[in-house]
Amino acid sequence: MLSLFRGIRSDITPPPYVLRSEARYAQGYNPRVARRLIAFVRPYAKTMLLSLVLMLGATAASVSGPYFVKIAIDQGIEAGNVVTLRNAMALYLGVALIQWVFTYLRVNLMARAGQSVIYDLRNRLFEHLQALSLSFFTRYSVGRVITRVINDVGTLRQFITWAVLAIARDLFAILGVVVAMMSMNARLSLMTFSVLPLMAVATALFRRAARRQYRKVRAAVSWVNSVLAENINGVRVVQAFSRQEYNYRHFSQTVNRYHLERTLDAARVSAFFSPVVDLLGAVATFLVVYLGGAAVLGERVTPGVLVAFVLYIGRFFDPIRDLSRRFDTLQSTLVGGERILQLLDTPVEVQDAPDAVDLPPIRGEVRFERVSFYYSDDPDTPVLRDVDLHVRPGETVALVGETGAGKTTMIKLLARFYDPTEGRVLVDGYDLRTVTQHSLRRQMGIVLQEPFLFNGTVKENILFGRPEASDDEVVAAARAVGAHEFIRQMRRGYDTPVAEGGVLLSVGQRQLISFARALLADPRILILDEATSSVDTQTEQIIQRALARLLKGRTAFVIAHRLSTITHADRIVVLHDGRIVEQGTHGELLARQGMYYRLYRALGGVSTAA
Repeated sequence: MLSLFRGIRSDITPPPYVLRSEARYAQGYNPRVARRLIAFVRPYAKTMLLSLVLMLGATAASVSGPYFVKIAIDQGIEAGNVVTLRNAMALYLGVALIQWVFTYLRVNLMARAGQSVIYDLRNRLFEHLQALSLSFFTRYSVGRVITRVINDVGTLRQFITWAVLAIARDLFAILGVVVAMMSMNARLSLMTFSVLPLMAVATALFRRAARRQYRKVRAAVSWVNSVLAENINGVRVVQAFSRQEYNYRHFSQTVNRYHLERTLDAARVSAFFSPVVDLLGAVATFLVVYLGGAAVLGERVTPGVLVAFVLYIGRFFDPIRDLSRRFDTLQSTLVGGERILQLLDTPVEVQDAPDAVDLPPIRGEVRFERVSFYYSDDPDTPVLRDVDLHVRPGETVALVGETGAGKTTMIKLLARFYDPTEGRVLVDGYDLRTVTQHSLRRQMGIVLQEPFLFNGTVKENILFGRPEASDDEVVAAARAVGAHEFIRQMRRGYDTPVAEGGVLLSVGQRQLISFARALLADPRILILDEATSSVDTQTEQIIQRALARLLKGRTAFVIAHRLSTITHADRIVVLHDGRIVEQGTHGELLARQGMYYRLYRALGGVSTAA
């Protein structure tokens, strides 16, 4: 019998995060998980209490049904009393109607409460995800996060909506049936209950195996979603390299197959328990009918009692069978709950200090004072080392260097996506750790190498950083950066949908819209992260004119991919191995014939490493 729980053997090795997930969730049942999940239900305690009252009424009606059958047989049919027979069966139909009405009302109330709990929980998860630091998203793929917010929360919804009171209903039903059976005939009741020790053993085996298998299923679902999201996001690269067949084989024979095997393992465990309950119910019926029938023949038990007992056996094992299904859902829910709580417990690494103040309107002076930084998962490899830099208000500073030199890390520290490991970053004399992140970033604009547009219209994307702006201001911003003409020629102008990621637009068009978005937000500090590296020469000329308008009067940090685009910067800062090795104007650096000179000559004054 134990071999039923061993699962399907697989030669598939899932990625490390799936194995870590399985190992983490194999640490045993944690009652704290159940208590914390129940906390989400507390705001709807009144609805749950009313549902409980309705459930008790429906259960009482269900339990009383066989008793009225007993009366109809013993005091109606056996005694030849038609009035008693009619009244007993009328009561039987009456309690059945009451059971239906109470159940209908309870299901509606529980559906409302369950959906409300899920609404609150998804809002809480979304809010937490918005607050999490960038380091979290470098460790977790989009698919894994979506699994927790959609699949795991969906599992929790099923449990709260249908299973919470169903478990209580089943327990009350079992208790009511036991009381009714014992009141009619203790000997037949004990015959029925004689199979319970065997059921307890089967339940214990099922509980341990089910928890283990469902943890593996949830980890496998996460892997499927992760690979699916990755392939959808990278569909252009997949098709460009004709990797469709290879990716399909990998998904079908590895990822999806692993999910299939783990799901079948869980199904085999679940399939074991319900037939055991049916078998034990049949044994109990055999004992009652065989031995109870002999008692009827010996006139020690009335026919009505025997029929009532047969009906009660069904009502006794039906909730047990239902409990087995609910327990199956409970195991899946607790596993999903563990994963949800793990996400909610993920700390926000960059938080506002308790005494943080709002940053007042700034001039744009920036200082890096002996700043060093390393990522928490690789403390032995510093990304920045003792960086000192003073940028005056309105100055345009270009950051250049080889891959891994620390250019992007400096920008992330300035935007306070991370905090420096040592030293401090100041804006207008304020240490960024002493001001609120919102007040800092609302005065800062960022244009990335791959601009991201949201699913919506052109106008909605331009308004993203300043939703209250007027239509005239939107058009003015687009005109200023050279985007108005191509927007005007689109099918619906500024109301043209761009689809998720702006896939209906060219890279240059997306970049110009992102420039318009940044200009409309009117930031005092502007960050351009290789903003012209992915466009053609003609589009670059348009963007260069847009940049001249965009940079005017603002403090700007430009990460340069093409050195030719930053020759007019007020200052060029050259980084190497996390240190500033040179800084000056384009002409000054060429005259020194140092690292910048070598980069400029080696790349023909055109480009440098990304």
